[in-house]
Amino acid sequence: MTPPPRVCVAPHASPEWVRDAVRRGGAVVVPADEATAVVWTAARDADGLARLLADSPAIDWVQVPFAGIENFVPLLDARTWTCGKGVYAEPVAEMALALALAGMRHVAGYARETGWSGPRGRNLLGANVTILGGGGITESLVRLLGPFNCRITVMRRRPEPVEGVATVIGPDRLADGLSGADLVVLALPLTPDTEGIIGRAEFAIMENHAWLVNVARGGHVVTDDLVRALEHGEIGGAALDVTDPEPLPADHPLWRLPNCIITPHVGNTPEMAVPLLAERIESNVRRYGAGEPLVGLVDVRAGY
Repeated sequence: MTPPPRVCVAPHASPEWVRDAVRRGGAVVVPADEATAVVWTAARDADGLARLLADSPAIDWVQVPFAGIENFVPLLDARTWTCGKGVYAEPVAEMALALALAGMRHVAGYARETGWSGPRGRNLLGANVTILGGGGITESLVRLLGPFNCRITVMRRRPEPVEGVATVIGPDRLADGLSGADLVVLALPLTPDTEGIIGRAEFAIMENHAWLVNVARGGHVVTDDLVRALEHGEIGGAALDVTDPEPLPADHPLWRLPNCIITPHVGNTPEMAVPLLAERIESNVRRYGAGEPLVGLVDVRAGY
């Protein structure tokens, strides 16, 4: 009989539900020096994971439970790495849709009024929508947009067809995707190639009524250029679940702009995330023990 896999859950203060998910996957939770795999739960402590891996050469699989792994890219090596890509696609796509409607239909603007005001807003129905990114969030959002009969363009690293999408373009055609779009949604990983992908030149291409929704990473947008674009009416508005810097300081000008909606990185809340992530960990541990392909594999060369 094959012995159960030996998996470390670290750091020590990791929530107990992570260990429970590992056990449900059929593994034994052991200290790092006895493990062949680790589930690492500290999103900002790359140094801690580096030390653990240096001291535990037998570990051949690393699971990090977050979709964005930019903090851990320098650690990527010949081990098998998996992350939370796709885990949070549904709630984050729902948030993107909510932010789009709140901005385009002027819901957030009306909510700030202290009296009856005039009609504002544009339809999402039949709108031109461009989504940057071709992963799970985009797939979920395209499905949610189905009843709105939008004309959807997706920009992805490899311009391969996406179900329900009329046009798929590569990064070299970003300008084509921005021109004529009523809504632009950022749902792509943060890499050196995508950092600052939306800045002054891109705002100049966008329609002056277009809304920008960012549910990816704040670093995709050049913040000073966004402030300028909003102040000068170069775009209709921005709805941001992520910012750069993050958290956004209380005195930052974005807070004061009437055409900017800011939410505190709540595309998925802990209540939403825990059951989804627990299922992913349990599934991957079971696959690991059975020698089956893991879900959420990190492309080491691409860095996500």
